[in-house]
Formats: sequence, C-alpha cells, structure tokens
Amino acid sequence: MKLQLALDRLSKDKCIEIVNETKGSVDIIEIGTGVIKEYGMDIVRDMRKLYPEKTILADMKTCDAGKHEAKQAFEAGTDIMTVMAFSSGLTIKDTLEVARQYGKRIMIDLLEVDSRDKIKELHDLDVDMVSLHVGKDKQQEGGFSTDLFSLVKGYDFEVSVAGGVNLETLPGIVREQPDIVIVGSAITKADNPKDVAGKMKEIMAG
Repeated sequence: MKLQLALDRLSKDKCIEIVNETKGSVDIIEIGTGVIKEYGMDIVRDMRKLYPEKTILADMKTCDAGKHEAKQAFEAGTDIMTVMAFSSGLTIKDTLEVARQYGKRIMIDLLEVDSRDKIKELHDLDVDMVSLHVGKDKQQEGGFSTDLFSLVKGYDFEVSVAGGVNLETLPGIVREQPDIVIVGSAITKADNPKDVAGKMKEIMAG
C-alpha cells in the first residue's frame, strides 16, 4: 500500500519544503490541480529534477483534449496523470494510448461517480487505475466513506482513495486494502508533517 502526498493550495516553496520533510514516508508526489494552474508544467519539471527516485502524479483532471494534455504531462516528467471519469470515451482512450507510448499511466478520477454502469464502461476501455474521490467541497458533508469501495468491487483495478483522509479515518480505509492512499491537508497543514506522514505509513504497513 502506497502513500500519495497531495500538494494543493500551496506555494511552490511550501510544496518543496513539505516534500523534503516527508519524503522518507511518501511513495507518490501529487502535484495538485491548483498548483499546476498556478505554476504550470514548470513545477512538474522541478519536482522531477528534485526527486528523481519518486513517482510523480500530475492531477491534471483532464476532461478533453486528451492527447495534448497527456503529452504535456508526460514530457514534463509525470509518471501518472489524472483524467475525469465523465470524459468522453474517446478522450480516455486517447490518454491511455499516449500513456502507453510514453510508458506511463493514467488514473481515472471517479469524482461524483455513483454508477456501476460507468465503472463497467471504464473497465471495457481498458482502464486499470482509478481513484475513489470525495471532492474538497463535498467534504463539508463528511470525508471519505468506505461505502465507496462497493463501486469497484469485483473489478481488477488498482484503486486509490482520496478525500479528507486523516489519522482517525485511515485505519478503516486500510482494512479495505486500497493500493494507494492519497492524503493532502492532514499532512500539509500539520504542525509536524514528517511525524504525521510517518504515523500514516506505519498504520498502512499494519
């Protein structure tokens, strides 16, 4: 089980500072959508140079122009980029094809998806990596619920979970055995990010 650090709503310097503090526990560095909108592909290139040993995910949230955005992300040094599940099947197929050409991966973001029919569509498109995701605004009604796992039961996806995950909710999530746990503000806003990331990694290791 991997720990993915989501860097969002932060300055470039703060992103680097937090990664430096937590890199011993973090497996995947996620450059959040807001950070990409602020700094563009430059911050992806910078992270690639600073942390060549880490997997880097660009949270592009692509929903159109799939080929172009996938090439942008992968040429900047991204290992994984996100594509929204509501995108056209053609967009998803295009990004998957570009990912194959670059030897990289696509994570499909299931934000607001509640239909097993949509999950079957994604499976039929040869998607192999999905994110069960409770959005930032929706978290006002509550964080990640393990009920979401029922959406992908029976499918052989690599599954990540995101949305208000913290030290209190993590043990219940770990029991569902996701492949990746995505944590943002519980680490980035902590008084001691290194300590929180380390504790989370311990819980995930059992």
